[in-house]
Parts: sequence; C-alpha cells; structure tokens
Amino acid sequence: MDAFLQFVFSGLTVGAVYALVALGFTLIYNASDVVNFAQGEFVMLGGMITWFAHDAGLPLAAAALIAIALTSLVGVALNKLAIEPARGAPVISIIIITIGASILIQGAAQLIFDKQIHRYPAFSGDAPIEVMGATILPQSIWVILGALAVFVALWLFFTRTLMGKAVLATANNRLAAQLVGINTGGIMTLSFALSAAIGALAGVLVTPITLVSYDVGVALALKGFAGAMLGGMGNPKGALVGGLVLGLLEALTAGYLSSQYKDAVAFIVILGVLFVMPQGLFGKTAAERV
Repeated sequence: MDAFLQFVFSGLTVGAVYALVALGFTLIYNASDVVNFAQGEFVMLGGMITWFAHDAGLPLAAAALIAIALTSLVGVALNKLAIEPARGAPVISIIIITIGASILIQGAAQLIFDKQIHRYPAFSGDAPIEVMGATILPQSIWVILGALAVFVALWLFFTRTLMGKAVLATANNRLAAQLVGINTGGIMTLSFALSAAIGALAGVLVTPITLVSYDVGVALALKGFAGAMLGGMGNPKGALVGGLVLGLLEALTAGYLSSQYKDAVAFIVILGVLFVMPQGLFGKTAAERV
C-alpha cells in the first residue's frame, strides 16, 4: 500500500505538469483550431529563464515573473510571425510550422543558455511530507495546486467572461466573429500569450523537481498532447483529467513493470484514443452535414 501511494503521488506530480501543457494546447485550439506543438518549449523556457535570472542574482519570485512575461512574448511572436501569415493554409501545414518553431526555439535556447541540466531551489524547501507511509515533496503540492488553479481560471474565463466567449466564437467561425465586431487578431494574440504563460508557469513549478535543459520540450509537448486527446481536445476539464490520468499511468507502469516502458504510455494513449474514442473522455461527438 505504501508503494502504491508513493506511485500515486509521483504520478499526480508529473501528471499535473502534463495537465498544464494540455491546458495550453486547449487554449490555442479553442481560439484557432491549431494544435501548437511548440507548447512544450514554453515549459522549457519558463524553467531555463527562471534559472538564468535567478543565477544572475534576482530573487526567485522575480525571476519566475520575468520568465513568464518573456515566454508570453515568445508566444505572441510565434503567432505574429508564423501562424498569422499562414492563416488559411491546410491544418497539416500549420502543424508543421509549429513543429519547426519548436525546433527553432530549442536551438535558440541551446545557444543563449547552454546544454547543461539546471535546477533552482524549491519554493518551500526539500523536506518531504509523510502521508500514510509515503512521502510527497512540498514542491509537488505547488505543481498540483498550480494545475488546479489554471484549470479553474480557464473554466471561468471560457464560461463567465465575454472575452472567453469571444475566443470560442473565433474558433467556431472566424468570419462570423469578425462580422459581429470581435477583434479576431487580438483574440489570437491573447490566446498565444496566455498559452505561453501557462507553459512557462509549468516550467517554473516543476524545475526544482525534474530539472530543466534546452531539450525537454519535445517530450512534454507529446505527453501534453496525449493528455489533451485523452480528455477531449478543446475541453479544459478533459485536459486536466487527461494529464493527471496519463501521469498516473506512467508512474504505475514504471513502478510495477519497468521504467523502460513508461515513455511508451503516451503513444499507447494516443493510439487508443484514435481507435476507440476519438472525441476523448469529455469531448463531444460532432456531426457535419454535407
């Protein structure tokens, strides 16, 4: 029982990170129907910029805020320089553009920072908290609470604010949204900025636990995408649940089978969802009249 609970704590921690990445996917998908595979690089930038600024002498809180702000600007630049000029292109072309942006950001991070693995101090110390014979790090609680807070904020944003409803309207029919006075360009810019900020927040929270380097973004993007698909692409609740479930599956696979198989879980989830339940756990089945 102690071992099982330990695996659950580990799975919830990494699953919360996947959930944050999935929530970033959800935000941009709801605004534009674009699947942004550069989302994992936003997580990397959040951790790397925080480490760099903190190493330069800034307080950790200030370094984290700077990292989130700068990463948001990178998200805006991605939209303005790569996504908007390709508006109207086939979906596969947009996906390839985001993959290319991911490679570009990764290469730039390698040049600007370095190739080393980095870590900065945990927010509340490293002394583990014992719960029923298992232990959980205080930083893990920060990560889980961060994912829950972002989920609640996004749910309120989409369901309780005019801006959030404008995002959904833009995704549903961009031309109709423009005709009723919605600034669709501004909506897209806001969505990419918020998505990048969410990714950076994930990087800030998880780096004291998992460490960070220039090349961690690709795996995070894949697993965040798997979590978003499992929950239902475009559904914030699905992104949260899908990310947490994926993290738990990985931890239990590593604990009871072998750590060699845990990275295969994301691929199995993607294939399983595509074959069995394409709309995900909380997605809606859509019908199109032709």
